[in-house]
Amino acid sequence: MPAHEFTLDDLKRILREGAGADEGVDLDGAITDTDFESLGYESLAMLETGSRIEREFRVTLDDDTLTEARTPRALIEAVNALLVPAEIG
Repeated sequence: MPAHEFTLDDLKRILREGAGADEGVDLDGAITDTDFESLGYESLAMLETGSRIEREFRVTLDDDTLTEARTPRALIEAVNALLVPAEIG
C-alpha cells in the first residue's frame, strides 16, 4: 500500500497551483476521463504539472508517461504505480 495515494484532488490542486484553470473548464466536474488538452492543459502546463508531482510525491515521471497519460485517470494511475509502498511495522 502506498505511503500516500495520489488522488484526483491532488491532481486538481497541482494543476491549479502550477498552470491555473481555464475559465471555461470546471475542474470540480466529471473530468477523470477528459483529455488534458480539452481541459486547457497543453504540453508546457503538463511538464510543470509533472515537475510538481515529482517534487511532492518523490517519483520520477519520464516524458513518455506525461505524453501518454492523456487523461487525469491515466496520470493518476501512472503516478500511483510509481509510489513506494509504506513499510509495515
